[in-house]
Amino acid sequence: MRYSVPEELEKGSFVGNIAKDLGLDPQDLTERGVRIVSRGRTQLFALNPRSGSLVTAGRIDREELCAQSARCLVNFNILLEDKLSIYSVEVEITDINDNAPRFGVEELELKISETTTPGFRIPLKSAHDADVGENTLQKYELNSNDHFSLDVRRGMDGNKYPELVLERSLDREEEAVHHLILVALDGGDPIRSGTSRIRVVVQDVNDNAPVFTQPEYRVSVPENMPVGTQILKVTATDADEGYNAQVAYFLEKNPEETSEIFELKSTSGGITITKSLDYEDAKFHEIDIEAQDGPGLLSRTKVIVTVLDVNDNAPEFYMTSATSSVPEDSPPGTIIALFNVHDRDSGQNAFITCSLPENLPFKLERSVDNYHRLVTTRVLDREQFSSYNITVTAKDGGNPSLSTDAHILLQVADINDNPPTFPHTSYSAYIPENNLRGASIFSMMAYDPDSDDNAHVTYNLAEDTLQGAPLSSYISINSDTGVLYALRSFDYEQFRELQLYVTARDSGNPPLSSNVSLSLFVLDQNDNAPEILYPALPTDGSTGVELAPRSAEPGYLVTKVVAVDRDSGQNAWLSYHLLKASEPGLFAVGLHTGEVRTARALLDRDALKQSLVVAVQDHGQPPLSATVTLTVAVADSIPDVLADLGSLEVPAHPEASDVTLYLVVAVASVSCIFLAFVIVLLALRLRRWQTSRLLQASGSGLVGVPASQFVGVDGVRAFLQTYSHEVSLTADSRKSHVIFPQPNYADTLISQESCGKKDFLSDPQVLPEDKEETLSQVNSHRNIPVSCFSKINTFA
Repeated sequence: MRYSVPEELEKGSFVGNIAKDLGLDPQDLTERGVRIVSRGRTQLFALNPRSGSLVTAGRIDREELCAQSARCLVNFNILLEDKLSIYSVEVEITDINDNAPRFGVEELELKISETTTPGFRIPLKSAHDADVGENTLQKYELNSNDHFSLDVRRGMDGNKYPELVLERSLDREEEAVHHLILVALDGGDPIRSGTSRIRVVVQDVNDNAPVFTQPEYRVSVPENMPVGTQILKVTATDADEGYNAQVAYFLEKNPEETSEIFELKSTSGGITITKSLDYEDAKFHEIDIEAQDGPGLLSRTKVIVTVLDVNDNAPEFYMTSATSSVPEDSPPGTIIALFNVHDRDSGQNAFITCSLPENLPFKLERSVDNYHRLVTTRVLDREQFSSYNITVTAKDGGNPSLSTDAHILLQVADINDNPPTFPHTSYSAYIPENNLRGASIFSMMAYDPDSDDNAHVTYNLAEDTLQGAPLSSYISINSDTGVLYALRSFDYEQFRELQLYVTARDSGNPPLSSNVSLSLFVLDQNDNAPEILYPALPTDGSTGVELAPRSAEPGYLVTKVVAVDRDSGQNAWLSYHLLKASEPGLFAVGLHTGEVRTARALLDRDALKQSLVVAVQDHGQPPLSATVTLTVAVADSIPDVLADLGSLEVPAHPEASDVTLYLVVAVASVSCIFLAFVIVLLALRLRRWQTSRLLQASGSGLVGVPASQFVGVDGVRAFLQTYSHEVSLTADSRKSHVIFPQPNYADTLISQESCGKKDFLSDPQVLPEDKEETLSQVNSHRNIPVSCFSKINTFA
């Protein structure tokens, strides 16, 4: 039994009706034990017992069973077990186009030198199709290209073999690899195909030099780019390959400095900076570079490096003209300096603005080409500012900006526009009297704010006179230092104040001057001892006598010691002391008044003559003193006095005369009568102006003594009073009695000239021989005041 079935049917597909072909019913197949018998093969078919049909036992692949055989037959036997009958079955497996042509390799690489001539044939791998007949490989096709074509050659075995034919010369640099697709087609329906990729590699020959990617390279680099930075990478490509395409880079030899600034990496083509760039030295650089392949073909290119400016340069000053000194009276607008400012940078970095500090009497005037003038804006004053350290700041427009300072030291020249000036409008100086000649009194200093000769000050005194003598004979001044010197010793008692005018004059042209007053006060010193005005010391060697009645009570005013001191102040404060007395305790002296009073009642045993030594002392440091010796006659009547006057002796005193004063009756009588008469006449006429004669009454002792010397302790001006004892002579007995009433006070100091040059008690020549005549003469002038017995006292 022969059957035919196509391959690739599903399992259970109908192949043939076995039961029918054997003449059996389908039910008989099971009963008779019909089965398929094969020899060791996989059973491809099976019997369907229900239908009695022969069906496929699985998928049948014809190419697996029969490969490339034209016919594919499967033989097996069917056994009828009941009769042990064997039937031969042959099933033809027909081909279907279930296999596409397939190449042995999916991609084929072919290598052809680019120098191969056209017509060159290259055999290709053929495709295989497992199908047979029309379903097998029928033809080849090649994709369209410009260099290759396909030619199919039929072999002796009947197979078709494709060949690749070179139609046009190859250029590896134009196309190094050609990609072809070879398609194998069968004749089935539908047509199946298989493809093979063909990679034709064109083998290189060194027929190309390296070519740079750019004919000229340009790069911009800031000038502060760090050394070692790669600024550019040049690339040269060689169309060749392998060793022929190995490119190396070289700097073309250049004697310029550019070759020292940049370094070229020979393998990579990177250009790095080896030396700092400076826009101010070169704004761009040209670098010639060569690229060379392995065999030695080369090409060249140029790299232009543009250096970009960075604000790395501060402005620079170029001083064209500058003055170091200008007079202070120069008018505004005076040119001090002319300078140029330049910045080596460019663009905004080179835009410069100049400025000055505020509050300076200067300004900047801009001129062409960045020239500037420094001029004054007002009149300068050297005394306010003698110099200016002017700082001119130039600032560029970079970011951040840079600046430069220029310093101009300007001295302001002085003119004589300031006179010398004293710190004070007037001065006061004090000098003690009795100064040494040449002693420095005071120092004056005038200040002139000018300089040099304009500030050199000389001093001189204004011409004046003092007490009829030129002032220059008293005071001199050092013309250079202004120190005042005393040319003589000053006397406070002569003058107390000097008014001076000092002139300070500078040495300018013309000179300027100023004046100042100086009040020089002479300070008192204790250089004058007290001067005793009363009792006055006799000039003929005799001594005066004071009278004290024996009936005087304690405190009776006997006399008063009057003294003055030509000094002033404390130096003229006087105190009186009883140094010595012949009868201690009998008399006392007022400490401040100088009054000599009885300390107790007089006794009969007290001697007629009492000698007292009174000291007058001032309060200066050290104190000075003077002494006077008083002789007091103690008696109740004139005869007693006359009887005992001869026994009076001159007391011993260092300042008194050594001659003993003898008072005789004749001298006393005549002198008293004569002087009393004269005094009466003068008293009548001079009574109205007794006060004005106060200073004249003291004689030469008060001449020249100012009234201010008579100042007491309490500060009240002192005045002199006269104590006048009235002497009455009676003629009713031989004995005359001297009566001592209370003293009368008159604000007059009687001049000694009115009493004559001599005391009637102290001149023995005027004593008459006849006492009776003397007494009668005295009696004829009764109740006449005798001024020769005047006592002078001062009351504060």
